Amino acid sequence: MKKKVLFLLLVIYCLLRISPGVYADYVLPYPSYMPGNKLYQVSRVLDTVKKWWYWGSIASFKYHLSLSDKYLVEAKTLFEYKQYVLALKSLERSDTEFKQLPAFIGESKSENKNIQLLRQMGIDAAGVHIETIAKFIPNLPEQFLWEPEKSTPSLLPIGKLLRESVRIREEMQSKIGKY
Repeated sequence: MKKKVLFLLLVIYCLLRISPGVYADYVLPYPSYMPGNKLYQVSRVLDTVKKWWYWGSIASFKYHLSLSDKYLVEAKTLFEYKQYVLALKSLERSDTEFKQLPAFIGESKSENKNIQLLRQMGIDAAGVHIETIAKFIPNLPEQFLWEPEKSTPSLLPIGKLLRESVRIREEMQSKIGKY
């Protein structure tokens, strides 16, 4: 009986050792609180407060990348619901956060830290962001006339802003790749 149990444990051990590692591509997060939710402003304040918690170059890189991801997913969801004004604001926030990434990689490199994993994460994130934004372009109007109540209408250049977001990410991807 002992031999059978030992043999079974040995087989299980061997199977666990030879199984291939799991590799997951870069994945955007699930959407958080959206504009209109009572907790949305609380979430925004907490995001600002968290900035003081992430003070190192690597932690700051991850913090700003997570905010960029969060706001991109928020923009994606808002675009799907045709909330163009809010979606463009979220996309702008995402762009602002994404633009900061190369600086943190440069800072990490100047501190002689191993940045290979950060570089790859930044490049992968930029690719997923570009792909996500590129999917919006054919499905959204090039321009949208926003007519708020009791205010003058304004023309939203949706297509132009989406292409600008793609350009920003391509530029940042190139900067990150040079480190």
